[in-house]
Amino acid sequence: MNVSPSKENILKKIRKALSESTPIPFPASEGSQSVFQPQREDLELLFASAFTHLQGKFVFCVDQQELVLRLQHLFQQESFKKVYCRESALLKMFSGSGWDNATTDKPGDLYTCDASITTCEFLVARTGTIVMSAAQESGRTTSVYAPVHICIASTDQLVYDVRDGLKMVKDKYGSSLPSMITFASGPSRTADIEKTLVVGVHGPKEVYLFLVDELGI
Repeated sequence: MNVSPSKENILKKIRKALSESTPIPFPASEGSQSVFQPQREDLELLFASAFTHLQGKFVFCVDQQELVLRLQHLFQQESFKKVYCRESALLKMFSGSGWDNATTDKPGDLYTCDASITTCEFLVARTGTIVMSAAQESGRTTSVYAPVHICIASTDQLVYDVRDGLKMVKDKYGSSLPSMITFASGPSRTADIEKTLVVGVHGPKEVYLFLVDELGI
């Protein structure tokens, strides 16, 4: 096939561009610092404000004992009969609580449960975001399929911005990064062309975040 001189010149330029990296025109603009600077207020307060603004339900607990009591109250108040949880540390903590017989870890029960319980990788205070990964015992689906997702986190998992949390994940897993990292900011929601907001279409209708000062798991 004959190639015209003009086309050959274009192809040469493309080959050259692919073989040689193009210098950044404004290298000073490619800073390594986040454009969002940490605020002086406590990360707990910042997260709680952002999370509740996104229709999440925030509960602060001093320790494990208060956490178990508040969960028990929630289960009674919402009449939860079946709660799905597959994380061994949480199941051990719930053992002997009096309502642990309502907790199940059978895979098939996820699709018929009233709520699911997981931990998380970290919390982004600035955006009120819960970050989870496929490397957790809860897996990919536990926080998605149940109508209510209950997440339990510790105050030492709070970071200011997403980049801080991603650094924590990299430090934790090294080169063996999880196959999936999920960023969940409040309940699942979507809007149609008329901007009518619908909650719970692609995930849970309600999300609870229990933040514990001394979790110890």
